[in-house]
Amino acid sequence: MPPILEIQNATVYRGRTRVFENFSLAISLGSHTVILGPNGAGKSTLLKLLSRELYPVAQSGSFVRVFGKEEWNVWELRAHLGIVSDDLQSAYGGGVSGRDVILSGLYSSIGIWPGQEFTAAEQEHAVEIMNTLGVAGLAGKPFGAMSTGERRRFLLGRALISNPDALVLDEPTGGLDLKARFQYLDLVRALIRAGKTVILVTHHIHEIPPEMDRVILLKEGKVVADGKKKTVLTSQRLSRLFDTPVELVRANGYYQAVPAHREIASGPLR
Repeated sequence: MPPILEIQNATVYRGRTRVFENFSLAISLGSHTVILGPNGAGKSTLLKLLSRELYPVAQSGSFVRVFGKEEWNVWELRAHLGIVSDDLQSAYGGGVSGRDVILSGLYSSIGIWPGQEFTAAEQEHAVEIMNTLGVAGLAGKPFGAMSTGERRRFLLGRALISNPDALVLDEPTGGLDLKARFQYLDLVRALIRAGKTVILVTHHIHEIPPEMDRVILLKEGKVVADGKKKTVLTSQRLSRLFDTPVELVRANGYYQAVPAHREIASGPLR
């Protein structure tokens, strides 16, 4: 199968702001990848390229391909790529039930609309997903009455309903308390172990599951490091990435950043 994402010499604008210039990146199916960077690095723009909400400036030798195609019908893309983001969470009205949040993924819609029909098999699949995610008891609960952790689980279920080849998670544990964060990360780890390719886009180092094997550091619209997690995640690189002294701590396969002495921030990213 073609790479999930293939970007070649792309120049991309958000309004009048140029975010990427001659930007190149490729992510293959089966490669569990973290895209890590501070606010303003270009992470949200990269997500919009993936979801086909943004396109690069048309120029010779430049392209953005998702699963080998430069243009997608959103109905077809949903079967290959499931995206969970804060933008998606904000788009849902408070009165939509949890069950309908998941089923709406079959139409890539926000909620359920007249004329949308679901087979018995699709509804059964939604129940199976809710059982897997531990939210079956909340199927009829309004989305707006849910905790942040519950909402994230239902949005994950929405992404899974079409059985996509890969999942893209945008800062998935932001706003969650410690217990909810651990529970959500356990779900992500189970999906990886089950063979689902996961791309994690974040600035939270603690969100990186042990199973993630590739880390891309993004800063000011440029890839400043790309490689194996154990090689890329170092105190010096992260200090330079976030422009603050960082000491990296590792436990049980997870990483966490704590404040460090100023001298650790010196030296190149690479």
